Amino acid sequence: MTTPALLLARLDAIGAALAESGHALALVGLGSVGLETDRLDAWSDLDFFAIVEPGHKARYLDRLDWLSRAHPLAWHFRNTGDGHKALMADGVFCEFAVFEPQELDAIPFAPGRVVWKRDGVADTIATPRRPLPRPTTDETWIVGEALACLLVGLARWRRGEKLSALRFVQGHALDRLVELDALRTRPTGQDPFSGERRLEMRQPALAGELALLAPGYDRTPQAAAALLDALARRGAQLDAAVVARLRALIAG
Repeated sequence: MTTPALLLARLDAIGAALAESGHALALVGLGSVGLETDRLDAWSDLDFFAIVEPGHKARYLDRLDWLSRAHPLAWHFRNTGDGHKALMADGVFCEFAVFEPQELDAIPFAPGRVVWKRDGVADTIATPRRPLPRPTTDETWIVGEALACLLVGLARWRRGEKLSALRFVQGHALDRLVELDALRTRPTGQDPFSGERRLEMRQPALAGELALLAPGYDRTPQAAAALLDALARRGAQLDAAVVARLRALIAG
């Protein structure tokens, strides 16, 4: 099992490997190895940006010798045009991207922590130029989308498309409930890219309902009924005709 100390030491080792690689400019830690190290635990992974000189991005993406110098790799794959996901031989999991400095102007990311930088590189390299996406506060849109997803999901359930139904009801519609609940409870520490992250700690009352809201593949109608009830408890404005149609679909 990894430990916070091991993860931070591994990130430092990656920084040292980049420093020796010839054309790297900086290593920026993100998330729980960035400015939020208070969240770091044995289950965390390493999220980071490697910033390299213009013209050298392809080399750092095509050959991961700089990363394996920090610790041997058991597996990796190129998951985007900019980065990889990688598993190190001792179980440390990495998600990283490689950028040239001029690319950072177009990339939204949470402020990071400079783990290593070449002399002359400004600390602001870890500061985003673009604002982070903000959670929607348009309650009419949130509730409308939730109801629409329930309608589509239940229709697909009745057609026999159970997996698609699960995703619409226990996935997309539930996502909207998470957003509505956040409007009501104003939790802190939300992930701007993934609303379900740390929900159990941020929105504990909603977390207590999840067993009913996401009961699994064979229970999508029950999940839809629970979602309707949860929306109503939060004071959502529910159209009577839509609710009647949903209750009919739930009953079969």
